[in-house]
Amino acid sequence: MSREAILLVDDEKEIIELIEIYLKNEGYTLYKASNGLEALEALQSHPIDLIILDVMMPQMDGIQACMKIRE
Repeated sequence: MSREAILLVDDEKEIIELIEIYLKNEGYTLYKASNGLEALEALQSHPIDLIILDVMMPQMDGIQACMKIRE
Protein backbone atom coordinates (compact mmCIF):
# COMPACT_ATOMS: atom_id res chain seq x y z
CA MET A 1 0.00 0.00 0.00
CA SER A 2 1.38 3.39 -1.01
CA ARG A 3 1.69 6.25 1.43
CA GLU A 4 0.62 9.82 0.83
CA ALA A 5 1.36 11.59 -2.44
CA ILE A 6 3.98 14.34 -2.35
CA LEU A 7 4.57 17.01 -4.99
CA LEU A 8 8.21 18.15 -5.25
CA VAL A 9 8.57 21.57 -6.87
CA ASP A 10 12.04 22.91 -7.64
CA ASP A 11 13.79 24.17 -10.77
CA GLU A 12 17.05 22.44 -9.80
CA LYS A 13 16.87 18.87 -11.10
CA GLU A 14 19.60 17.63 -8.75
CA ILE A 15 17.67 18.70 -5.67
CA ILE A 16 14.51 16.97 -6.90
CA GLU A 17 16.47 13.78 -7.62
CA LEU A 18 18.06 13.73 -4.16
CA ILE A 19 14.79 14.29 -2.29
CA GLU A 20 13.08 11.75 -4.56
CA ILE A 21 15.54 8.99 -3.56
CA TYR A 22 14.78 9.40 0.13
CA LEU A 23 11.01 9.73 -0.19
CA LYS A 24 10.62 6.81 -2.60
CA ASN A 25 12.61 4.64 -0.18
CA GLU A 26 9.99 5.50 2.45
CA GLY A 27 7.20 4.43 0.11
CA TYR A 28 5.72 7.80 -0.83
CA THR A 29 4.11 8.42 -4.20
CA LEU A 30 5.95 11.33 -5.83
CA TYR A 31 5.07 13.86 -8.47
CA LYS A 32 7.54 16.47 -9.71
CA ALA A 33 7.32 19.97 -11.16
CA SER A 34 10.03 22.41 -12.15
CA ASN A 35 8.06 25.63 -11.57
CA GLY A 36 4.89 26.98 -10.06
CA LEU A 37 2.84 26.62 -13.24
CA GLU A 38 3.70 22.93 -13.53
CA ALA A 39 2.83 22.52 -9.85
CA LEU A 40 -0.64 23.94 -10.41
CA GLU A 41 -1.13 21.57 -13.35
CA ALA A 42 -0.02 18.60 -11.23
CA LEU A 43 -2.53 19.55 -8.53
CA GLN A 44 -5.31 19.44 -11.13
CA SER A 45 -4.25 15.97 -12.30
CA HIS A 46 -3.23 14.12 -9.13
CA PRO A 47 -4.39 13.81 -5.52
CA ILE A 48 -1.59 15.53 -3.57
CA ASP A 49 -1.28 15.36 0.22
CA LEU A 50 1.89 17.43 0.70
CA ILE A 51 3.85 19.94 -1.39
CA ILE A 52 7.56 20.64 -0.98
CA LEU A 53 7.89 23.98 -2.73
CA ASP A 54 11.01 25.97 -3.62
CA VAL A 55 10.64 29.74 -3.35
CA MET A 56 12.92 30.97 -6.14
CA MET A 57 11.84 29.49 -9.49
CA PRO A 58 11.28 30.79 -13.03
CA GLN A 59 7.86 31.63 -14.55
CA MET A 60 5.98 31.48 -11.25
CA ASP A 61 7.92 31.55 -7.98
CA GLY A 62 7.01 29.54 -4.91
CA ILE A 63 5.29 32.42 -3.14
CA GLN A 64 2.98 33.08 -6.10
CA ALA A 65 2.34 29.35 -6.51
CA CYS A 66 1.50 29.01 -2.81
CA MET A 67 -0.98 31.87 -3.02
CA LYS A 68 -2.66 30.28 -6.07
CA ILE A 69 -2.79 26.88 -4.40
CA ARG A 70 -4.43 28.36 -1.31
CA GLU A 71 -7.14 30.00 -3.46
